[in-house]
Amino acid sequence: MRIYKEFRFEAAHYLPSAKPGTPNARLHGHSFRARVTLDGMPDPETGYVFHFDDLSNAVADAQEALDHRLLNEVDGLDSPTLEHIAMWLWNRLQNRVAGLAEIEIARDSCNEGCVYSGPPPTSIAAE
Repeated sequence: MRIYKEFRFEAAHYLPSAKPGTPNARLHGHSFRARVTLDGMPDPETGYVFHFDDLSNAVADAQEALDHRLLNEVDGLDSPTLEHIAMWLWNRLQNRVAGLAEIEIARDSCNEGCVYSGPPPTSIAAE
């Protein structure tokens, strides 16, 4: 079973890797939407996979760190592509939210997005 919590944030950024003179190389802003998805089964006592109040609290400080900010100045987001924002949010939540399954970041103004399901599992090399 999957549950999710969405939040929105407004932010400006520029992409250092963009070709000079292109719109993405210049400072510009977007309306972003983030969706944090968890996997799990409802607890037999509470009926919850994860209490939504607790999930709201976990994402609130990430939302505060992103909302109405220049994303390039957010620690860890010097190249704030959708992909990097999704990984940044995953890293911020992975130890706070049990069952974290997926992060989706979308730019509503562009109808573009990124879905991140966490880093690939590491394999242990045979000795």
